[in-house]
Amino acid sequence: MPVEKLLVANRGEIALRIFRTCRELGIDTVAVVAPDDVGSLHVRSAGETVQISGYLHSEEHIRAAKAVGADAIHPGYGFLAERGDFAEAVEVAGLTWVGPSPEALRLGGDKLAAKRIAREAGVPVLPDGTPDEIGFPLLVKAAAGGGGRGMRVVRTQAELDDALAAAEREATGAFGDGTLYCERYLERPRHVEVQLLADAHGTVVAVGERDCSVQRRHQKVLEESPAPALDEGVRTQLLNAAVAFGKAIRYRSAGTVEFVVDGDEFFFLELNGRIQVEHPVTEAVTGLDLIERQIRIAEGEPLVAQSHKVEGHAVEVRLYAEDPATFLPQTGRIERLHLPSDNVSLGAGRAIRVDTGVEEGDEVGLAYDPLIAKLIAHGHDRHEALDALAAALDETDVVGVTTNLPLLRWLVSHPVVRAGKATTAFLTEHPPLSPLPLRHTPAAWRMPWRLNLPKAPSAAPPDIDAESHRHGPTHGESAVIAPMPGTVIRVEVEAGTEVSARQALVVLEAMKMEIPVHSPFDGTVKAVHVAAGDRVAGGALLVELES
Repeated sequence: MPVEKLLVANRGEIALRIFRTCRELGIDTVAVVAPDDVGSLHVRSAGETVQISGYLHSEEHIRAAKAVGADAIHPGYGFLAERGDFAEAVEVAGLTWVGPSPEALRLGGDKLAAKRIAREAGVPVLPDGTPDEIGFPLLVKAAAGGGGRGMRVVRTQAELDDALAAAEREATGAFGDGTLYCERYLERPRHVEVQLLADAHGTVVAVGERDCSVQRRHQKVLEESPAPALDEGVRTQLLNAAVAFGKAIRYRSAGTVEFVVDGDEFFFLELNGRIQVEHPVTEAVTGLDLIERQIRIAEGEPLVAQSHKVEGHAVEVRLYAEDPATFLPQTGRIERLHLPSDNVSLGAGRAIRVDTGVEEGDEVGLAYDPLIAKLIAHGHDRHEALDALAAALDETDVVGVTTNLPLLRWLVSHPVVRAGKATTAFLTEHPPLSPLPLRHTPAAWRMPWRLNLPKAPSAAPPDIDAESHRHGPTHGESAVIAPMPGTVIRVEVEAGTEVSARQALVVLEAMKMEIPVHSPFDGTVKAVHVAAGDRVAGGALLVELES
């Protein structure tokens, strides 16, 4: 059944991206908007708009679709996109669901079930189990959801209890499910994912792979396709493994199977049963419109079972409203926003694409993801694509809110990134905005010689407390201030409490991520100025200490 009017159960950049394809296909569009989001760009860009009580209420999206006569719902990414119950409710309501089946979402969304299915399908998986069975280092992970939430690296037994408690709170807040599991942690793998397309007739095809190794807080910063310096044999095995997993859960629609690659070995991580933030790099090198493919599949159209030709190389970076050194989210009004011209050819096969969800004058708040734009460059080869992206970032200008633009400019010029050798430890082993080395150091010289010993731990992440005291407003030497705007979820001390250096005083939440704020020295709490539930601005006084 052809889709005639489509409601997007989402907001921001992905809503605008879906609207764009719908316009090209002649499909009418409907936006939904929460009460605290009425000024957003996606509301100004749809054919119709319906106000709902919140983006996480599935019944509200269905009510809105019925109210305006929409016959289909696209969930975008995030929010309810991977909720099998939502997909089922949409179908029961007689609407077309532009996404995977409810059964596939439930199987793929439960990471423990997904690992079991992958193992049965012959796909390698990382060992999981109890900490005693796995040993350290290990990774605590939420069984539901994604985006780095509910994840903690644990290197010693002493860290385990706090990591489990924090991951459970974070997972419960983000996904409504605090179920956790532990698996072996690889210190310096590459993160490579395979784009799948699958129809309702049993055809599953792999549409190339993407390297997403450059990450902060387990969330991606730079993505590219094809994956650089990947052995062709390993590439073929990855694509085949992804297809095998897709067939095992009877997948339908667009989806991504994620892996970690360690040398010639690779291991299944999880399924993302939705369109990915980084899908434009695959579109750039294949010429496909993945949103269009999702809609056609939802209409019942069969796929042509053939490999898709990959031409050239594409790189994407995410421009966020966040501190470029600590990665903490920032808020404010965008007073000036100059982005490179969208979909402009630079000649010689090079092009720039810009996907954004905000305009000049819009407000970036704490309630939603602080993504400002995605910049995607396509070239004949990787060198051309990175050069084009560097030029596009030089042209970009944002005033009124702090962004990670300096980090992105630094990133695309870094010799390790240029050499295609970045791992998931890149931003911890190369501190953001640190001086660039003259060239990429060969692998044999990047760490001490370790004869048959385990790999050394990756470097510690940026010190949030040190950065906040260095950059933020101060209230005297005894002041502990908020390194970012957020909500106080716990106060760990009270007046008179004796504390040691690095002890957690207050725990803030921003974007459903927990950020503990620590004592900078041994001392005694003189006064506490916040309580659980308070919303605070960046630089706000939290606790006063005396030595």
